[in-house]
Amino acid sequence: MANWSNISLQDSMSPLMEQLIFFHDHTLVILIVITVIVGYIMVTLFFNNLVNRLLLEGQLIEFVWTLLPAMTLIFIALPSLRLLYLLDEVNNPLLTLKIIGHQWYWSYEYSDFMDIEFDSYMKPTIDLQLDEFRLIETDNRVILPFNSQVRLMISSSDVLHSWAMPSLGVKVDAVPGRLNQSAILINRPGLIYGQCSEICGANHSFMPIVIESIETKLFLKWLENY
Repeated sequence: MANWSNISLQDSMSPLMEQLIFFHDHTLVILIVITVIVGYIMVTLFFNNLVNRLLLEGQLIEFVWTLLPAMTLIFIALPSLRLLYLLDEVNNPLLTLKIIGHQWYWSYEYSDFMDIEFDSYMKPTIDLQLDEFRLIETDNRVILPFNSQVRLMISSSDVLHSWAMPSLGVKVDAVPGRLNQSAILINRPGLIYGQCSEICGANHSFMPIVIESIETKLFLKWLENY
């Protein structure tokens, strides 16, 4: 979940986001190693004429600094490609959530059930409870069960929007006339916050998203009482 003044990635609420965080850390280690090695060589070149003479002409050093970047790219590319395939995969969804972006609010439809749809607007500051966040709380939260595969069908009724949930590792464009698909699997209960991340007009910054993750039994009870 989101924490104020946090300069790192949000805590993951899905297995895919965990993998994205692992890939981020993996790549960051490689970048740190490269930075240290290149920095060491540059500093050494200023003070050591012997190294300068050795680097002027040398087949071996040219071979090494051609081979090492290629191997480094392979170590980055392989887990990246694996993640791309995992993010695109939709495995036997338990339910489907249809999401439509408007200027400037979201509407949701539980396509597997009759007449369960609602609009979700940003909650005015004057209506906030003590435990609610300003500018990212909504009047209607999206209720979803955790440990269940959920298919997302995302579109727009007017301009480009983007349905983004950082702690779930999901960011899907909502395009007029096009239906984009994604999937999420929330692995624990709680509140998950997101926002529209496509500049869609004057009130772009006032299109928050709130998902409330609950047990399957409570979700079924919510459906009955809706």
